[in-house]
Amino acid sequence: MAFGGGTFTTQNKTLPGAYINFVSQASANAALSERGIVTMPLEMDWGREDDVFMVTNEDLQKNSMKIFGYAYDSEKLKGLRDLFIGARTLYAYRLNGGGEKAANEFAQAVHTGVRGNDIRISIQSDADEATLFEVTTYVGNTKVDTQKVTTATELTGNEFVSFKPDAELAVTVSAPLTGGTNGTVDVASYQAYADKIESYSYNIMGIVTAEEAVKKLFVAFNKRLRDEMGIKFQLVLHEMPADTLGVINVKNKTTDIGWSEASLVYWVSGAEAGCAVNKSCQNKRYDGEFTIDTAYTQAELSAAIRAGEFMLHRVNSEIHVLSDINSMVTVTDTCGEVFKENQTIRVIDQIANDDAVLFQTKYLGVVSNNASGRISLWSDLVKIRQTLQDMGAIENFEDTDVTVEQGENKKSVVITGNIEVVNTMDKLYMTVMVA
Repeated sequence: MAFGGGTFTTQNKTLPGAYINFVSQASANAALSERGIVTMPLEMDWGREDDVFMVTNEDLQKNSMKIFGYAYDSEKLKGLRDLFIGARTLYAYRLNGGGEKAANEFAQAVHTGVRGNDIRISIQSDADEATLFEVTTYVGNTKVDTQKVTTATELTGNEFVSFKPDAELAVTVSAPLTGGTNGTVDVASYQAYADKIESYSYNIMGIVTAEEAVKKLFVAFNKRLRDEMGIKFQLVLHEMPADTLGVINVKNKTTDIGWSEASLVYWVSGAEAGCAVNKSCQNKRYDGEFTIDTAYTQAELSAAIRAGEFMLHRVNSEIHVLSDINSMVTVTDTCGEVFKENQTIRVIDQIANDDAVLFQTKYLGVVSNNASGRISLWSDLVKIRQTLQDMGAIENFEDTDVTVEQGENKKSVVITGNIEVVNTMDKLYMTVMVA
């Protein structure tokens, strides 16, 4: 006897049998996304070009030589070490690609850049087998690869060089690669980065630059993505009074030789990205490696707060964040004083991003726009806000503060809601009565 079977859309089968649908659970749920994601364009002496690549703190510690061309404790990586004090993940982009690859008669560097000039090839006769050559690749004084071969055709490229198969191997104590150069950095380089990073999600973008044209480019980029595309992130710049909640204007300069005065952007970007949605960076101790100029009077510190400048100040022998504020100074009826606080922006950005991800991955094109579908969406939105309330990021929230209704057509929904953001303690006013 023949039996029916397979999957079903409606319960209208004729033949007896087992009709089974396997449905995967929705990938999105009413949970808060993790923070700690930063993106930065970098000037590098080594590394990938023309694309955005992800680096974690673990990657930096274990694979910094391969990724950036330098050991983890190198002076060249001081900025990244500052960044990863707070950051969890970095989406990096090399600004100065397009240079030349270093080379010699035996090999060519894998990447362009001046770091390739620190690579050298050593060729020795094998102590046990006279027909073999021991070919060793060094980056600086670090041995990164050794192979035993009879001819160059047997050599396999490594993470730093590709070997020339037609080379004639001969005993060579040290054959340096030469001719490696970095590409130039200009506004077009930054624009290429902006074009590529637009499709990524992150909490903070940090731009280490003193160029006004570049800073203005990214202020406009931040406003466009926040206001027109609903992509919520904050931008960290040095000396940029943008007067907008999406930009953090770092005031202090660093004084380290060979580094930009804007290098505090590394640490601030990591600290802001890694700060929990229910926390503030106010009074956070600077625990990085740069020398920070904190020569400001009390009057100058007060003026900085009024000007929307993110300041670090000295507290005895330590350096601390004065106030966790963004560059916004102009308030309106719809955008009041509370929006100057970065803790407020973390909360509203968390809600905006998590609501968007929830809708796009679980509801868009999947769930019907009927009463039960809208109740499901309402329930998930309420759950996100209740989680924020449980962790102390918002307060006085009731489930009636969110409504989900059908829009002007059958495919749209309209959501309204209220939240009350909690901020950390900022000022103490105390009166003591003494009898």
